[in-house]
Amino acid sequence: MSPALRAAAAYSWRVLVVGALVYAVFSILGRFHEIAVAVFLGLVVTAMLRPTADLLARRMPRGIAVAVSLLGSIIVLLGVLALVGETVAGERAVLQEEFGAGIGRIEHWLEQPPFRLNPEALTDLQSRIGQFLSSHRSTLISTALSGAGRLVQVLTVLALALFCSVFFLQSGDRQWNWFCSQLPVGARGRVALAGRAGWRTFTGYTHGIVLVAATNAILVGVALFALGVPLAVPLALLEFFAAFIPLIGSPIALAVAAVVALASEGPVIAAVVVALIVIIGQIEGHLLHPLVMSWAVRLHPVVVALSVVGGAIAAGVVGAVVAVPLVSVLWAARQALRGEQPETQKPRSWRKRKKKEPAGDEGPADEAGNTSGMSKARATPEG
Repeated sequence: MSPALRAAAAYSWRVLVVGALVYAVFSILGRFHEIAVAVFLGLVVTAMLRPTADLLARRMPRGIAVAVSLLGSIIVLLGVLALVGETVAGERAVLQEEFGAGIGRIEHWLEQPPFRLNPEALTDLQSRIGQFLSSHRSTLISTALSGAGRLVQVLTVLALALFCSVFFLQSGDRQWNWFCSQLPVGARGRVALAGRAGWRTFTGYTHGIVLVAATNAILVGVALFALGVPLAVPLALLEFFAAFIPLIGSPIALAVAAVVALASEGPVIAAVVVALIVIIGQIEGHLLHPLVMSWAVRLHPVVVALSVVGGAIAAGVVGAVVAVPLVSVLWAARQALRGEQPETQKPRSWRKRKKKEPAGDEGPADEAGNTSGMSKARATPEG
């Protein structure tokens, strides 16, 4: 047997084993996707609130600091939702009139050149929509009821995520050290090193994407308010959450804003909103992401696009949101294990001295200056 064929066979069975392992992991996550989503959200909350909890823990017990951080964030979130609900309720009557008048303007616009649609066709379309709704009323009701069941699942996932975040904020380091202590002795140091590098990348990505989303939401809200488009605050909030899906989230949210502008203010304002989609997309792609995200995540745009599309195919919207941070964490772990960790992600102790020992002998230093290598990994298991 030729050496080339022997090498190809050796690589082939390894690729098959890795592929089978990845398929098994994703199959398990697919069957228990609610738990996976809850843990992911718990990690996101931990990454966002960990600095605040650490700061408060200097002046009060750790448990009270965690409780204050979580309760404060929940109050802020409920306040924002209440503001959105009050805005929609206050503009409901005006919105009905504007949307009715806007639909009339759209019909008149479609009857003019260059479209020249038959007015009877538009009237027939409205009657057909009414007939469809009346004939499928039972289906719509069952869909609404299934949506209510889905809402219960969402609330359950959020409650589990909050429960996980409490313990991650309170004793996440001890939980990680306990996990490392359960591994074989030869793998503890490398797993600790890869895990801490991945957590730094995940934290940086979370902070960066929140900053980008908040900037986009502020720009959209100010622009829509200046153009006189109704529901500026809810549409800005939609833009904030949509920005968590890279590349495609912001255009979809702004497309919804363009439809609202078309129905309420006419085609001219809608065209301005479409131009706004292009401008904000350029600002996000060429200014915000390079400045905010490059220090935390170093992935090529093609990799980001493929990750988003692949995640969406595998798990829908949740997969599109999780794909980029997952790929970023895996890449950071690989770079750390290969000794190619970027300077911006290395602890300060590594920048001051040249590393001479193998990557698996000792982990990076934590906030207290202690290493996360073999001595910590051998600690007794803790809850």
